[in-house]
Amino acid sequence: MKSSNVIAGCMRWGSWGAQFTSQGYATLIQQCIDNGITTFDHADIYGHYTTEEAFGKALALNPGIRKNIQLITKCGINLVTENKPLHTIKSYNTSSKHIISSVEQSLKNFGTDFIDCLLIHRPDPLMNPSEVSEAIRSLMESGKVLDFGVSNFLPHQSALLQKHINLSFNQIELSLTHTTPLFDGTLEYADIHHTGIMIWSPLGQGLFTGDHPKKEVLLKAFHQLATKYSCHPSQIPVAWLNQLPCKPLPVLGSTQIDRIVQAKDALKIALEREDWYLLLEMATGKEVA
Repeated sequence: MKSSNVIAGCMRWGSWGAQFTSQGYATLIQQCIDNGITTFDHADIYGHYTTEEAFGKALALNPGIRKNIQLITKCGINLVTENKPLHTIKSYNTSSKHIISSVEQSLKNFGTDFIDCLLIHRPDPLMNPSEVSEAIRSLMESGKVLDFGVSNFLPHQSALLQKHINLSFNQIELSLTHTTPLFDGTLEYADIHHTGIMIWSPLGQGLFTGDHPKKEVLLKAFHQLATKYSCHPSQIPVAWLNQLPCKPLPVLGSTQIDRIVQAKDALKIALEREDWYLLLEMATGKEVA
């Protein structure tokens, strides 16, 4: 999949956040495109299974726009919600039947003939890799899915599936509040197998809007470095991620175009190596061994 170097995350565009009208969706979609951000990240469960359809209604206002964007969506989680009355417990489902039916519904929701990239949302202990690969190949051969990957998979989980089908992407959590993937082999495995990395919550959960225990010390560092690099403090954590050799694609969950564009502009900032490690030390509370 040809992706923009920053991805617009749509989880909070609908009922889980901004509750945009169709015109509100359409306006933000166009603002993203105008700023070179053409890839939009979804999941079937977002908005209790309503956000894809709301996004699709916005696309219907300008059907020609579909050829200028890339749609990512995820499946594999069964969410308990009144919109799915048969779901009695939150669970995972990576059966062939579920994957295919989820894609068919997503296509209907978006009002499109194809999904640019489909991701399995979470590792499923009951996942049968040959069954998953069979479903994905069927969807790709019919042109309904162009590319395939996973989300939140560890190296051994990716390896299990990789034996049966190529993984183009792994979308993971990675930030200064969640540094585990730097040390658990996730990035190295992806590099060896030419798997692209997408990153959700790249600014760090709780740093700008919550009460993360490292919030005070990290925000202070962001402001100091923002002065040094002549940028906005929120650009520092994105620049920090962009120093990684894999050049991950940050998925920005903001509903404000200026913040999404700030993240894109942060990719131009080259942090000095010692500044990168200073932030890592502040995040982990210890210097490297």
